[in-house]
Amino acid sequence: MPIISRNCFISSTIGAMAAVPLRAYAQTRPAPPLVRVNVNPARVIRTVVGLRPFRRYGFVLRAEAFGNKTIVHNYGHGGGGFSLSWGCATLAADLLAARSPGRAAVIGCGVIGLSTARVLQDRGWDVSIYASSVPPNTTSNIAGAQWTPTVVFASQDATSEFLETFRRAARIANRAFQLMAGPTYGVLWIDNYALKHAATERDELDYAVSAGIEDLYQDIETIDPATTPFAVPMVRRFTTMLIEPNTYLPAVMRDFLLRGGKIEVRTFATLRQVHDLAEHVVFNCTGLGARALCNDGELVPVRGQLTVLEPQADVDYIYLANGLYMFPRNDGIVLGGTFDRGDWSLAVDRAQQARILTEQAAIYRSS
Repeated sequence: MPIISRNCFISSTIGAMAAVPLRAYAQTRPAPPLVRVNVNPARVIRTVVGLRPFRRYGFVLRAEAFGNKTIVHNYGHGGGGFSLSWGCATLAADLLAARSPGRAAVIGCGVIGLSTARVLQDRGWDVSIYASSVPPNTTSNIAGAQWTPTVVFASQDATSEFLETFRRAARIANRAFQLMAGPTYGVLWIDNYALKHAATERDELDYAVSAGIEDLYQDIETIDPATTPFAVPMVRRFTTMLIEPNTYLPAVMRDFLLRGGKIEVRTFATLRQVHDLAEHVVFNCTGLGARALCNDGELVPVRGQLTVLEPQADVDYIYLANGLYMFPRNDGIVLGGTFDRGDWSLAVDRAQQARILTEQAAIYRSS
């Protein structure tokens, strides 16, 4: 069960954000011209696999004494690592808000570790990162990284206390990413098209309502499907942010180093090895690695395989369709649609790749 303090990083900047009803026009609107993605196997430039660190009860935010050290756990964010990063980093740092800044260690150099390290630096801590992998070789580099914190918890298992923590983290992180929009960090606002074949299918907006963060989704409208190239009868459009991991992660790491941070490549086989560190405060941001380090049997992989096509500069929107998704990034058109719980394999499944390409091509009406 997460433990959090009442203080929030950048709370004075953000201010109170009152929830507003999910907005949707009763009258359907036409879509702007949308260029079709050229889903052609000949355009595939790479296929990658990553493992989301999922806990059905939600992520862990907890501080505990560990011998003469204090360990703050910040792991298990499922498919919402990027989306929640600044919020969970803030709430993790809040756990030591009553303590005077000193030296701190962060284990992990993915998006959670880097965000946590930067929040600590802004609060006056001298921070070192210890990690077995650093960008561009982290799981975070593989992420699709649209701002939508999904596959984070099982709705039937989440407590009211956790949901309140989740909402706070989502709101803090959403505001933080807004302030980073632009080419420096690779964060841009982009239209999303949520596609449904039937009203019973859930989309991102339905999830936002059930999770209580509908106020973070902007400019929602119902779209006349006949004005789109999509082969579905129901379309909703909304605006959110897309993050380019291979621009964003090096930029945040550069910020960390410019502020005096240090990075050491190091592997921890057991949590007991943190006793070898000089720092007396340690933040555990190891993602799926926390399963072994912390003996957390609730932490399981949710495998995701992404096939990336050559970039297509005229594609300037995202679509989300019953588990399938397309993100247009500078490093390629990202096609996804796998959520394989309990699967530890990092091997590319060629049959799965072929299925994704076929299903993604079928998103569009025959021309």
